[in-house]
Amino acid sequence: MRVYLDNAATTPLDPEVFEAMKPFMLEDFGNPSSTHAHGRKVRTAIESARKKIAEILHCTPGEIIFTSGGTEADNTILAGALKTHGITNVISSRIEHHAVGQTLHNLTGKGLLQLSFVDMDEKGHIDLVHLDSLLKEKKNSLVSLMHANNEIGNLLDIQSVGELCEEHNAYFHSDTVQTVGHYVHDLSRIRVHGMAAAAHKFHGPKGAGFMFIRKDKRIQPFVLGGTQERGMRGGTENVYGIIGLAKAMEIAYRDLEAHTRYIKGLKNRMITKLKESIPGIDFHGDSANIDKSLYTVLNVCLPESDENEMVLFNLDLAGISASGGSACSSGATAGSHVLGALYPQSKHGAVRFSFSKYNTEDEIDYAVDKLAALYKITA
Repeated sequence: MRVYLDNAATTPLDPEVFEAMKPFMLEDFGNPSSTHAHGRKVRTAIESARKKIAEILHCTPGEIIFTSGGTEADNTILAGALKTHGITNVISSRIEHHAVGQTLHNLTGKGLLQLSFVDMDEKGHIDLVHLDSLLKEKKNSLVSLMHANNEIGNLLDIQSVGELCEEHNAYFHSDTVQTVGHYVHDLSRIRVHGMAAAAHKFHGPKGAGFMFIRKDKRIQPFVLGGTQERGMRGGTENVYGIIGLAKAMEIAYRDLEAHTRYIKGLKNRMITKLKESIPGIDFHGDSANIDKSLYTVLNVCLPESDENEMVLFNLDLAGISASGGSACSSGATAGSHVLGALYPQSKHGAVRFSFSKYNTEDEIDYAVDKLAALYKITA
């Protein structure tokens, strides 16, 4: 049996999405910047995709800029906002995705800004009282806090953070890569100025994403070399990626309620069976709290054991694909910076299981059985 439980890293392409992309791979190949009929047809399709995404998010089409994915979007918003708006203070957390963390550390190293970290509780939730205090102290700040952590799944109260930032006239950026396609984002209400998305996190193609930039908080472009994307991102557009992105979003929000209920059921099943099968099992962050965590992610805290260093390898041998943290750190010698920030003295192992609409209860049961067997326990 082969089981894929690493959907926070990437998801399988939805067949409906592939069918929507095919004509733009084989037939409608024109350059959207060309003024002839071939180009105009493709340009029209791109703008229709932009309009569809804007309608889902309750924003204007001009606030959606297509990118190669979440990392480019995060980098662009951060570098662009700091430069455009003359911001020198940034407030973030120690558990952000590397697309944010490394960008901010790079800019700090150049002496371009002062970086402050907001306090977190023992589960990894942001201390909003401390954030308010930092915003009072540091005028003209940029706040960068992710909506859902990609490793432990903790959810940010994005509405409250946005209101705090508005109160203190701060620029609010949120990495929403793990939540777009899984949660409703009503941008007519949420006071976020910039956010990022990647199609492959919700059954779209890799290499396609977008950034939302609120029209009254525009930034200078990061990628130069052309007037594409309304002058905000140079380079010929990834046409079939954009078409697939929009189709994936359409499907995700069309079926959101049913898929959310189904995936939560799978997550709850795994939590229950793991507790029954492995004495001493626990969960990192708040990932076992359905109401306070990303419903697609469960980060398991394994008992101290010699098996821990080989657990992912052994799961792979059993046909189970999972992760020890962020897929973007695969191959690195250092452990998870998220778990390191929250549990610096821990000797427990960690496995991140992440779920999608294509997983089944049988797959959950199989994964629990194999994990329990590694610890010489019968599930």
